[in-house]
Amino acid sequence: MPGTVNGTEAWRAHVGFEPLATYADAHDAQAVLWLDIDNTLYSQVDTRIPELMADRIRDYFRGLGLDDHDAEQLHTHYYKEYGLAIRGLVKHHTIDPMDYDEKCDGSLPLERVLHPDPALRALLERIDRRRVRVYALTNAYKTHARRVLSLLQLDTVVQGIVYCDYNIDELYATRSPSSCKPEPAFYTAAQAAVHAAPDAHVYFVDDSMQNIVAARALGWQSCGTCHADPAVYFDELHPTDAPRTLDNGVVSVSSLQQLPRVWPGVFAP
Repeated sequence: MPGTVNGTEAWRAHVGFEPLATYADAHDAQAVLWLDIDNTLYSQVDTRIPELMADRIRDYFRGLGLDDHDAEQLHTHYYKEYGLAIRGLVKHHTIDPMDYDEKCDGSLPLERVLHPDPALRALLERIDRRRVRVYALTNAYKTHARRVLSLLQLDTVVQGIVYCDYNIDELYATRSPSSCKPEPAFYTAAQAAVHAAPDAHVYFVDDSMQNIVAARALGWQSCGTCHADPAVYFDELHPTDAPRTLDNGVVSVSSLQQLPRVWPGVFAP
């Protein structure tokens, strides 16, 4: 796990970390709960944020002189090849990552489409903070992550943000980059960033199956005497009345309100 090496915090080479108003580290916590942000803490169907984001990324490619067809093709190629479009843009077009963030994530009309969900806030407030720390784990940059949590009025119930830092050289490394989900070093660096104890239970919910599978491979699927799977796939597009176990063994929920049925030890009655 990236930790401290020669007096430096090695995790900073892999992740960015932003403490929020209620921040407390996890050194004495029995468990850490990681929440993905985009398309997990809000509805992608209602907000259409993924579509709005894709439009802006393709506009950015067009700004590099590409026509519509080439912009779409290159966006798809970079996403498949590098996991994040920004990686391909920095590698092959020498763009300014902060310019990309401002024109893509920063230009989203979040104030128009995101609204607080009192039921979700109430759910997260039921988590026993004496035993459990709650953080966000996102592939977005910190500016977007803070903005979303603020608009959802969750920035006082989430205690900190581990984010993809577009200014880290490791994100653009030629070999074995490890600065975003689902790369293993990103997860272990996240744990180091919040000073989680090695034996702390780890809970995680994300709308990407790839991210969930990677977390399970690291051991985030086991939690001592806990009988439920702590790595949960959020699948809004296939509504169900209760959590279900998929063929690959991953537990899926279609509403975050189903999480207490998966993690009964995390939430107060």
